[in-house]
Amino acid sequence: MRDVSFGSYFPAKSFVHSMDARAKILIAIAYMVAVFLVSAFHFLGFAACLLFVIISTITAKVPFGLVLKSVKTIIFFVVFSAVLQLFFNRKGTVLFWIITDVGLLNAGFIIARIVLIVLGASLLTLTTSPVELADGIEGLLLPLKWIKFPVHEFALIMSIALRFIPTLIGETDRIIKAQKARGADFESGNIFKRAKALIPVLIPLLISSFRRADELADAMDSRCYAGSKNRTKYKKMRLTYRDLLGVLFVAGLIVGIVFLNKFYLLSGLSVIAGAL
Repeated sequence: MRDVSFGSYFPAKSFVHSMDARAKILIAIAYMVAVFLVSAFHFLGFAACLLFVIISTITAKVPFGLVLKSVKTIIFFVVFSAVLQLFFNRKGTVLFWIITDVGLLNAGFIIARIVLIVLGASLLTLTTSPVELADGIEGLLLPLKWIKFPVHEFALIMSIALRFIPTLIGETDRIIKAQKARGADFESGNIFKRAKALIPVLIPLLISSFRRADELADAMDSRCYAGSKNRTKYKKMRLTYRDLLGVLFVAGLIVGIVFLNKFYLLSGLSVIAGAL
């Protein structure tokens, strides 16, 4: 559990780290839209998204292993979604027992989509510090101040929640190891018994979470934090050529996926027309 990297920040001097946080958030959202634009069973679009992640990771100078570790957080959800498609999809030709070819393709499609989305979100948090992330969210939501929406407070809550993911995961790992040292068993039995054995972990984890939240509130209060009222920023956000190149890069990805979808649709229609 301590190897999970989602929500953590990897400091480095790179092209991606120097980009404006607002641009990186918009690029991450556009990338997720591109992943959802990929047509069913058209894995070439997923290959384009994976290439986008690989190029971005190389440009950001982030270790590939650190990005891949983020998938550990959602491995159970990925397996569960794939199993549902494998055993409850009745369309297509049966390959083995009740598993069909369409169910197998659907499982692979869902796995690819979830993993690519998590990789993109992890790359955003690895290359953007919590302070920059909060400032970026606040900058993007700035128009909502016209309707009296607490933009700064909302951005702060989002950034703190992301930052506390690796902290709570590490705390959970320490609690489990402490209880194992006292004779607790978390590995024997079926999945239900192991899930029941994790219940005693929740109480100390909740107590630790409230204690950390109280300490954070005291630290902010001692520094005279008063929300967005009369608040200034040490670093001003400025859009540069790096942000323009990043936007053009993700725009090219979306255009390429739309083109591939149209080509896939036209080729499918031509096959149907030829069969008729």
